[in-house]
Amino acid sequence: MPAQPSHEPPQRAEGRADAGPAERRADARRNRARILQAAQDAFADKGIDVPLTAVARRAGVGAATLYRHFPTRAALVSAAFAEQLAVCVAALDEALDDPDPLRGLRNLLEQVCAMQATDRGFAAAFMEHFPDALDYDQESARAEDGLALLIERGKRTGQLRADVAPADVTLLLLANRGLAGQPEETALAASRRLLAHFLRSAQTRYTSPMPPPPHLGLHKVHPHL
Repeated sequence: MPAQPSHEPPQRAEGRADAGPAERRADARRNRARILQAAQDAFADKGIDVPLTAVARRAGVGAATLYRHFPTRAALVSAAFAEQLAVCVAALDEALDDPDPLRGLRNLLEQVCAMQATDRGFAAAFMEHFPDALDYDQESARAEDGLALLIERGKRTGQLRADVAPADVTLLLLANRGLAGQPEETALAASRRLLAHFLRSAQTRYTSPMPPPPHLGLHKVHPHL
């Protein structure tokens, strides 16, 4: 029986017996970079449930090469969106350091909402629970505490209404995630307007009473919880 053709491109040095160690390492780095870029593009277009074989094809590598670098979907998602998640963490830290709590809250939500609305993959990764990829419970608790502190500071400075609650931010994110998958220009414009409505209604100059907040924590943004 004739041997099955290899699915690996012949020019790849990674794993080749005749390639030197330095060449194999350099090619492995290039393959990893190609896989990450392909994953980011595919996740943005189709979401994180896109078949990993499609990611490998887009990267120009075989499935075996993809799995050598990223043994699980969780590992690939974590690596593909590490930068965006780091931006969210940094944005929260900056918001907490801002002496103006309303400005800090606005800047934080602008960054998170923009990424959530324009990248279907990030929207899913932001809400998805991957135990192998990040400590979801720890990060979720940290975000809950940070938001609660920002809102409390805003109330103490008289910028935010007394009846604003962290659950209102959860409602905002639940609404905002529905924009993922729209054309980028449309999604950004709609996200900015949604956030503007939220921030205006949260400020003290709007005095009409609101209904009581629902029992919603940030973990409810996860679609399966």
